[in-house]
Amino acid sequence: METNDLTAKNFETYPDVAADIINVLIYEGMQRINKDSLLASPTETVYQGREKLKNQLEDVARYEIHDGQVTMQYLFANQTRRDSKMIFRKAGYIGGAYREQYDGKAKDVYPVVEIVLYWGEGSWKQNRSIYEMFQSRNYPGKVLSYIDDLKLHVFEMRKLPKEIRNLFQSDMRIVVDYLAEGNGYRSDQKVVHKEALIKLLRTLSGEKNVEDTLECLQKMGVKEEDEITVCELFDQYTRQGIKEGRQEGIKEGIKEGIKEGIQALIVTCKELGADFDKTEDKVKQRFHLSDADAAENMRLYW
Repeated sequence: METNDLTAKNFETYPDVAADIINVLIYEGMQRINKDSLLASPTETVYQGREKLKNQLEDVARYEIHDGQVTMQYLFANQTRRDSKMIFRKAGYIGGAYREQYDGKAKDVYPVVEIVLYWGEGSWKQNRSIYEMFQSRNYPGKVLSYIDDLKLHVFEMRKLPKEIRNLFQSDMRIVVDYLAEGNGYRSDQKVVHKEALIKLLRTLSGEKNVEDTLECLQKMGVKEEDEITVCELFDQYTRQGIKEGRQEGIKEGIKEGIKEGIQALIVTCKELGADFDKTEDKVKQRFHLSDADAAENMRLYW
């Protein structure tokens, strides 16, 4: 599994985030689900391969529980890359979930809903149903009427309309607004899941190794239980980037330290949605640069 998919999976396993995703994307903003009505369900199902049993893993799986009974199962699949055969994977996930019910592993029967959270840059133009897979082939109309038309429900997370983004109430609102607004993003929303949020934003910005996120937050003196807004968290994260750039520079020489400090400041500001002009002013003031030198560094590192 790619880093993007892993960090997204980790973020979505929080009950408040999972409930928020379901309420907004499935129930169109209705507060039908609360985090206390969701229970983690198995993400693994087993099927018979050519020679032996094989397993398949869904990213996130949750039961909806009412009065002690399972009334629904929700599955989340995270995708960074477009997959023209994703509909077949869904058939495996959904089929496995219903097979569990058929085999009597559940006390009652209930519907299973899967959604695909697509985090990639381009638009999802791949097949979204079984019919789409085969519509270009010259099958008789009567035959097509017998084909079960399984559908793929894909949400392009980087391109959600503002009216949909505004419905989110959890940290997911920060993620989708950041992806949509980029450098212009500003918010006073309180951050709940700080490490998971920063990890996800870093991977969505193109970073491969984000395992130092907790260490960075600790150096900033930020704890998970602290009350802190998006702007405050981003500002402290930026300051830590500057500090680490300077410390590394001291080891290698003052000149190299200033260079890396400037680069750390610019790159961190850009990743966390800072404005270009404000970042340039901050670089100029913090490192006592001329207008020309500040502009040149912005050209190199922005």
